[in-house]
Amino acid sequence: MPMNLFTFKGGVKPPTHKTQSVGLPIAVAPLPSRLVVPLHQSIGGTPQPVVAAGDKVLKGQLIGEADGWISAAVHAPTSGTVLEVGPHVQPHPSGLDAPCVVIAPDGQDRWIERQPFDHAAASPDEIRRYLQRSGVVGLGGAVFPTHGKLTPAKSMVMAELVINGAECEPFITCDDLLMRERADDVVRGIGIFRDLLQPRKVLIGIEDNKPQAVAAMRAAVATAGEDFAVIEVPTLYPAGGAKQLIRVLTGKEVPAAKRSTDLGVQCFNVATAYTAWRAIAHGEPVVSRLVTVAGNVRQARNYEVAIGAPMDEVLALAGPQPDTDGIVMGGPMMGFLVPDGRAPVVKATNCLIAHSARLFPPKAPEMPCIRCGACAEVCPHELQPFELYWFARAKNFGKTQEYALFDCIECGCCSYVCPSRIPLVHYFRFAKSEIWAREREKNAADEAKARYEFKQFRDEREKTEKTEKLAKAAAAQTARKATESNAAATDTPPAAATAADAEKAAKVAAIQAAMERAKAQRAAAQPKNTDHLTPEQQRTTAEIEARRVAAQQVDPTPAVPPASENKE
Repeated sequence: MPMNLFTFKGGVKPPTHKTQSVGLPIAVAPLPSRLVVPLHQSIGGTPQPVVAAGDKVLKGQLIGEADGWISAAVHAPTSGTVLEVGPHVQPHPSGLDAPCVVIAPDGQDRWIERQPFDHAAASPDEIRRYLQRSGVVGLGGAVFPTHGKLTPAKSMVMAELVINGAECEPFITCDDLLMRERADDVVRGIGIFRDLLQPRKVLIGIEDNKPQAVAAMRAAVATAGEDFAVIEVPTLYPAGGAKQLIRVLTGKEVPAAKRSTDLGVQCFNVATAYTAWRAIAHGEPVVSRLVTVAGNVRQARNYEVAIGAPMDEVLALAGPQPDTDGIVMGGPMMGFLVPDGRAPVVKATNCLIAHSARLFPPKAPEMPCIRCGACAEVCPHELQPFELYWFARAKNFGKTQEYALFDCIECGCCSYVCPSRIPLVHYFRFAKSEIWAREREKNAADEAKARYEFKQFRDEREKTEKTEKLAKAAAAQTARKATESNAAATDTPPAAATAADAEKAAKVAAIQAAMERAKAQRAAAQPKNTDHLTPEQQRTTAEIEARRVAAQQVDPTPAVPPASENKE
């Protein structure tokens, strides 16, 4: 049934280079001499290793357990012996090492005991946990754990489930071949997603330069009796971006601050649906993936490659030309040169391109920006790349965030059309990395400050508790002494108390008797010669008394001589 399609702003049409790798069917790559399986292959926490050096493992055996909800398990790609668990080179532009499990294959490729998962009898949460344990992640490039995206928003009814088969980037054809050869399993996997999310419509978007894939998917949908809509979308890079494809198929534009589920839409890659079905129907965790090997090679082709296989050995299967000077992981627009050819294939590896100066001529030196605005015209997120470039180059990272730096999906359209040959995406990646580094430093400083403040609080609390404890101990000691004194007084025998009182009364009586005796003695010592005087004696005594009184009335103070007489 014809369907009205929408458009998104911007986009470019680079040469596709896809016909070289679709002429042959998918081939299975042979096992290498050893596999280096990174533990961290998806967005979220780093899985924790559950094996050690010397352990024997089977194909599909768990070797890394998911760390948290947004994380996915990692499994052994083949049977063999674990050589070591430690840091090894990873496919990342930084060239830094990452924790890996190194396995020496035994050549038998023996599977674990596989059991299908009865999803019809399981709850949605049980299905999501099973997919997490199976290591199912988005294989379109973002490698977000699939079980996390299969949780519908509580505040919004799911309107559309979008399945991404656009595969818009040049050289990459692994999804095209997957839909051509394994469309039935892809459709069954989409059915699992449909049952979990319960959308009103299921829309499968495929670019119109893949007619065979469109026909195969429509035939598989009809065979399965599903009402999924397989829709051809115009070939325009980056139509394979999730937000761009949602815009084209539904007309809904996902704002920067929101997720597509807030608008009732969810998007999955066709390869993700395929691996989900293999995990549920066959008990096979994700231990391999389809990889396009193209570029400067004799025979470009798609291979099913074990996770952990060295990229240089995979590239050798296509016969690289003598002038090959590197390996690009991903497409020419968003991919990067791997720092070491020994880096392993991971779940995000959808394409390996043999790089050469003949195929990718070195760009002329960067010239000053001429403010032509071409980059803004092709930006699919309607940003101002030239503004971002100026602020990123000036290291004014605050301004880059004001101009929505983190809305940039690094699609490379701006760099592709820039007449001054400025590698704009490199500047944006640099700015993002600097902002993330400063944010980590700020978080570390905040954590250190919080620890210091908590230590101070703890010290003060301990000091207060110690003071209160000492005060309580002193009060208890005082109370104990008072209690002992009272107990001693209370415990004195009555006889002893009576004797003490009698002794005290005796002392008081003795003191009073002594005082009376002293008083009597003083009275006895008073003169008594004035008693019974004769008249003559009385007259003589009166005269003496009169003279004594007269003498007391005379001023006894001696005269003070004049001041002049006192000078020295």
